[in-house]
Amino acid sequence: MASKKFNNVYLKDSFSLVGPLEKDGLLKNYDLAMEDYYYGEKTFEQAEIKMQKIVLENLLSRNKILSSKIDVLLGGDLINQISISSYNASKFKIPYLGLYSACATYAEELIIASCFISSKLAKNIVAITSSHNLNAERQFRYPVEYGAVKKHTTTFTATAALATLITNNPTNIKIESATIGTAIDMGITDTNNMGAVMAPAAANTLNTHLCDLKRNINYYDLVLTGDLGLVGKELFLELLNREYNINLKKYMDAGCEIYTNSQETYAGASGPVALPLVLFDKVLCYKKYKKILIIATGSLQSVQLANQKLGIPGIAHAISLEVLS
Repeated sequence: MASKKFNNVYLKDSFSLVGPLEKDGLLKNYDLAMEDYYYGEKTFEQAEIKMQKIVLENLLSRNKILSSKIDVLLGGDLINQISISSYNASKFKIPYLGLYSACATYAEELIIASCFISSKLAKNIVAITSSHNLNAERQFRYPVEYGAVKKHTTTFTATAALATLITNNPTNIKIESATIGTAIDMGITDTNNMGAVMAPAAANTLNTHLCDLKRNINYYDLVLTGDLGLVGKELFLELLNREYNINLKKYMDAGCEIYTNSQETYAGASGPVALPLVLFDKVLCYKKYKKILIIATGSLQSVQLANQKLGIPGIAHAISLEVLS
């Protein structure tokens, strides 16, 4: 079965750092903000490494916990060989696992962390992820300097980093269960239409989660997808209704909740930080949602395979959260 239930797994705290465009967007509860994309470094890659370092240091400091008390550091990003997370991890003496599910990486980290803690193999785990718009554009599409015309289906990679502390000590946010997604390839080859790539996987994962755990969609106060964007969001809702007879009303897509309309970010935000940013800096701040299903979405693309016109697989992992107070 793709779905698993967990015992005694809790989210204790998170620390977020947002980029220069994101700080002027819809999110207001982030911890720190960058003034520019270099963040005092010589290159964008070094800036992203520093972003991760800053959020990890601040998370540990705010919770008065030494790095030696962290059993595992789980990290992932969008750059080749998850090199940003690995370089950052080398600065801390913490056992490290690097993970990759593209923009679904954060949910994969939470699933691995929950398995460790639920099985009593660990007590404290940190999950960290980041993305940098100019790094991602250079790797997956074109450098911004190239001046390539963007399609209306294009999403805008968010610049941010976020670290989360997962623990076996009870808090008011419990990780109750999770559903591991299935990679789905619909034959879409356009790297500028990630919403269409990921929507089928998101719909499949949601349906699997409900069937496995024998739940109705009304069980949740909110379903939050990762970064489908304006285009993928509509496709997701259509697929749910047409293929699975699910009429989803209490729904939000993180990619649509970061930028204002005037910021001209095409179909909205993308990146592995999109979902956790909106979850911690917006959704949980409302304090009205008690049962939340987050579905992180990822487009598992590479430049080489895209140039060979192979279809792009999509992935989506789901996590069920319970807000206890």
